[in-house]
This record gives sequence, C-alpha cells and structure tokens, in this order.
Amino acid sequence: MNQALPTLTLKDFASDQEVRWCPGCGDYAILKAIQKLMPDLDTPKENQVFVSGIGCSSRFPYYMNTFGFHTIHGRAPAIATGVKLANPELDVWVITGDGDGFSIGGNHMMHVLRRNVDLQILLFNNEIYGLTKGQYSPTSQVGIRSPSSPTGSIDSPLSPCLVALGSGGAFIARSIDTEARHLTEVVKRGHEHRGAAFVEILQNCPIYNDGIFEKVKDKKVAPDFRVEVVHGEPLTFGKENEKGITLNRTSLQLEVVSVEGNEDRLLIHDETNKTQAQLVAAMAGPDFPVAVGVLYHEEKALFIDDTQTQVEKARSIKKSSLEELLNSGHTWEVD
Repeated sequence: MNQALPTLTLKDFASDQEVRWCPGCGDYAILKAIQKLMPDLDTPKENQVFVSGIGCSSRFPYYMNTFGFHTIHGRAPAIATGVKLANPELDVWVITGDGDGFSIGGNHMMHVLRRNVDLQILLFNNEIYGLTKGQYSPTSQVGIRSPSSPTGSIDSPLSPCLVALGSGGAFIARSIDTEARHLTEVVKRGHEHRGAAFVEILQNCPIYNDGIFEKVKDKKVAPDFRVEVVHGEPLTFGKENEKGITLNRTSLQLEVVSVEGNEDRLLIHDETNKTQAQLVAAMAGPDFPVAVGVLYHEEKALFIDDTQTQVEKARSIKKSSLEELLNSGHTWEVD
C-alpha cells in the first residue's frame, strides 16, 4: 500500500539562499512558477533533482530546496543523463540558457534530445550572454550591438525549437517568463511526457537586452504578435482573433489572412505533425506572430528503458569467473 505524500507548498521548494539576479530579470518569474508547480506534480520532493550549467539561469539549483548540481559550461544534459541512468526513479530537470545550451553545450543538447532521455529541459532564452556581460549569443538577432559585436553582429541566429525538432526531440514547446499560467501548463505537460521534454522560455534580460520580447509580452500589443497554439484548434490571433494562419498548398508556405471569409482554410494545429511544427516554430516577426504552446509531441522509445533492458539481458547471461575468462584464450565471445 502506497503511503500518501505529504502536502507541500511553494515555500517547501524555496531554499534559504538569497536570490541574486538583476532587478527585473525574467528568471525571478520562472523560478516562482516552477516552485509553485512542484507541489502539484505528485512526486516525492526527495526525487526532484535540478541540474544546470553556467550562466544566469544556472543559479537555479541554489534557489530550489531540492537536490541539484551546478555543473560546468554546456555539460548539464550529459550530467543529467548520468543522474537519470544511475537512478531512473529521480525526476531530473535541466536548467540552461541560450548560450550555455546552444553554444558550448549544443552538441550535448542535440544528443540528449535524439536519445530521448527522460529529462525536463528548460531553456531560458534572452538572446544574449547575461552573466558574462552581454556578448551576443547563438540566438541573438542580426545587428545587435554588444561588447563582442560593437558594430553589430553579423551571425544568423538559430531557433532553439527548430534545432530541437531537427535533433529528433519528441516534446517541443515554447512559453514566456511572465505568463505564469501558460508557462505552468506547458511545463506540466512536459513533465507528464515520458522522454526528453524541451521547453524554450522567452526571458527578458533588463541589463543587456531589455525589451527584446516586448511585442510578445506587452498585453496591449501581444495579441498581434503571438499566437497560442492548441492541439485541434485553428491558428488565430489579433485583439479580436480576426487574423489567422493558412498553408499555401502551392508554395507550401504559411500565410497570414483575415479570418473572415477564410474559416475553412485556417491551419488547424496538430502537435503530432512534425512538418507543420517546423513551419509554426519558425514563425517570427514582423511578418508572422511568434507561436507559444506545445508545438510538437510524439511518443517514442525511451533511452533509459532501452538501457535498462540491455543491462538486465547482460546480467541474465551466466558468466564464468573473471579468472576463467582471462585464461580462456585470445578471443572472447560476448553476447
């Protein structure tokens, strides 16, 4: 008989450490949303583990009253994989940023997604290196001026969600730091997913890249610049939901149209359609709204399950002693 879990609150998941981010940083809102979500996950507190790399976002484990690791630059996915392999019962979270996760950590991120390791990956994207004083990052927009690009960056930015899709990710979503309700719902769905759940969180850096997402966050104008995707519902946006997204069947490109008169042409969001997810994830201003919500979701084999099966099979094979094996000749037969 399973013993009922104790009733926990947000305070049970807040550590005694002073939270040290810049005033106005979007990380505060994300931290509060995750601390508030934790009691609703119906998972033992001692099973929660937060793993981070290097960057402003990577202070996160200090502020969670759970187990955790503050690791090295870009290596959080690799270390989190080891934690999950060592104890699959643990609930392992990866906290990373656009620089930590997609610059030095890009290779690790790609492989943890393609392997479908059962982790919750929260990527804080402020399109800048905040901790190391404002250098442009892999997601920074062309032309941004920074200490490392005083005349404007000429690098083409990558899209975290598109990279995650291209890496074989099975759960890809996007949300916004200050949209607590939406963020909580998206992260909770990612937690329910068995496998690697990747959530990009658009996050403001008030010091080095202030207001970069203002159009999708400001409630006065956001309806015209973002679309909340819901499985089975048409993609509409605008203050009166008067605009919609359609797919041009000839060019296979998305188009913005007036809803009136085009009701039967509106694109219906299908989070199981990878091709559609790639098109929707790529939408960006000024021509298209930014899509937030669960962009893609599929169920597929779990790396942890397959690894355990392989280990159990190896253990089931009767072996001789190590001494007999070493003295058996130059060739060993391994099943």
